[in-house]
Amino acid sequence: MMQSFKSIFKIHELRQKILFTLFILFIARVGTHIPIPGIDSNALAIATKSMQNTLLGLYDMFAGGAFKKATVFALGIMPYISASIIIQLLGSVFPYFQRLQKEGEAGRKKITQMTRYGTVLLASLQAFGVSKLLVNLKAGSGMPVVPYPGLGFTLLTMLTLTAGTIFLMWLGEQITERGIGNGISLIIMVNIMSRLPMVVIQEITLINSGVRWLLTDVVLLGVMVIIIAFVVYLTQGKRKIPVQYAKRVIGRKIYGGQSTNIPLRVNTAGVMPIIFAQALVFIPNSIGMWFENVQWLQNGMRYFNVNHPVYWVIFGLLIVFFTYFYTAIAFNPTEVADNMKKHGGFIPGIRPGKRTAEYIDNILTKVTLPGSIALAMVAVFPYILMKITDVGYSLASFFGGTSLLIMVGVALDTLQQIESHLLTRHYDGFMKSGKIKGRRRF
Repeated sequence: MMQSFKSIFKIHELRQKILFTLFILFIARVGTHIPIPGIDSNALAIATKSMQNTLLGLYDMFAGGAFKKATVFALGIMPYISASIIIQLLGSVFPYFQRLQKEGEAGRKKITQMTRYGTVLLASLQAFGVSKLLVNLKAGSGMPVVPYPGLGFTLLTMLTLTAGTIFLMWLGEQITERGIGNGISLIIMVNIMSRLPMVVIQEITLINSGVRWLLTDVVLLGVMVIIIAFVVYLTQGKRKIPVQYAKRVIGRKIYGGQSTNIPLRVNTAGVMPIIFAQALVFIPNSIGMWFENVQWLQNGMRYFNVNHPVYWVIFGLLIVFFTYFYTAIAFNPTEVADNMKKHGGFIPGIRPGKRTAEYIDNILTKVTLPGSIALAMVAVFPYILMKITDVGYSLASFFGGTSLLIMVGVALDTLQQIESHLLTRHYDGFMKSGKIKGRRRF
């Protein structure tokens, strides 16, 4: 293992990619500590103490603590994720977007452009809601968080937060193009991991004060290891469909005749269903921030709290839905069957063409069902842990849920890309037995 890490820095291209990625992530973290103008930081710190175990606290987790500090990166990358969801949903409904998806590089550039425009629109709307939330926030002594509210503060906040989101989006794209790993996912993972030192310090304080037993944390650590192992097993699990290629004689050479397989992953969609579902459950609270004085709307917001079972039921169902949705986008059985037919491949006992596509689609549907349910169960586990123990959401989220799934999934994906570089340059990978089988990139 240590030799593999040393090999990373022997490859100039890989070393440059990793250093560039670390530099971009450093910039992303610096932005989480630069407050927007017109904020009383002391009053804000007091006013946001009660935010920790709410959905806004969960949003703050994705933003790496930038939301409760009201910094330039307070919105994080979630407006971009929401815009991506909307564009992909439109692609499954409207023929125009379906044609763009089939036009190759030109269509991809057009979709990317529309996603960026959508990001600006959504970020502006969310920034307006955040400005209204900040104006209404007051410290315990009644001290306002925004000493001088007004149209100027609202416009400046919208401009600053929208620009921050666009800059984060650009940083993520730079990592994807010039660094290692998926930029957007890495930024989210680093933001989540930034909370770990604070959580560890809180646990040590609780143990020293006698509020929590050391044995409790040891048991929780064991549970965390088991869940991580389960997530890795779920991510790497696959169902192999055998494929046989017929022999073809071209000139003096014989092609084909070998046996291979199509690996259908239990979790083809990776961590994207979690991120998509999380982005959607943030929408009601974003709307609630615009209408602070609408009582019936504020009453409905209590169902979208991390302590309410309705939130977790909706979250779990959305994960199952987006697992099937993203799998349908990432894997096309008809295209796979057509490619097999063109190259003389067939599944034993199944007629090539339409019957092969139906067979693959049927197996993919069956394999995805337990994968999506297992993904939803791991995502809902923090709520179960909070109910049977006395831990808060800030700690419980590291034992399951969105944060753990994203950290494990993104880490495996990045590790797989590093492994590919090492094997391409004839170095040993991280595992002597063979290449790490990472997931499909976002």
